[in-house]
Amino acid sequence: ALAGFAIAAVPGILLGILIARVASIGWFFDPVISVGFPMPKIAFIPIIILWFGVYDLSKISIVIFDVIFPIITARVAGTRGVDRNLLWSARSLGASERELLREIVLPAGLPQIFTGLQVALPIGLIVTIIAEMTTAGSGLGGNMLKASRFVDSMVVFAALVEIAIVGVLLIKAMAVVRARLLHWHQESRQSRTV
Repeated sequence: ALAGFAIAAVPGILLGILIARVASIGWFFDPVISVGFPMPKIAFIPIIILWFGVYDLSKISIVIFDVIFPIITARVAGTRGVDRNLLWSARSLGASERELLREIVLPAGLPQIFTGLQVALPIGLIVTIIAEMTTAGSGLGGNMLKASRFVDSMVVFAALVEIAIVGVLLIKAMAVVRARLLHWHQESRQSRTV
């Protein structure tokens, strides 16, 4: 789950910026994202298993395929939501497109980037468990499926507790990283719970 999440994060963020900033790329990818985002991507598990087998590569691939859409969508919204007055002011002071991206667009869009990542992380965990159950492989999902075949409810509930603990720890870790990287943003001054 973490491997697929990490692999999807960087291209998802970059593609989101390109979709929002380059009209031709936005023209091409906007329909793909519009159709692909609401589609249940776990329906592609049989195709991915046919292409990549039942091992880790197929599980990582389905996680990438599933989590990249919320990351791209959040990045597009973050890039398009940058205050135009900031961009106009920087351009009037002679900022290049690269400087605009580095100094204004990326920092202003960081809250949206983290929102996309915080949405994508639990999706990655869910898809990993489903992929393990589908392939009947190793991991918590595979162990839950094997235990349910032998009516071993203790193992199933133990796996559920492990999944819940891992999920909570990862979400809390993401919230801590978000708070540290966005200490300058107005949301850090508001009291929040995760």
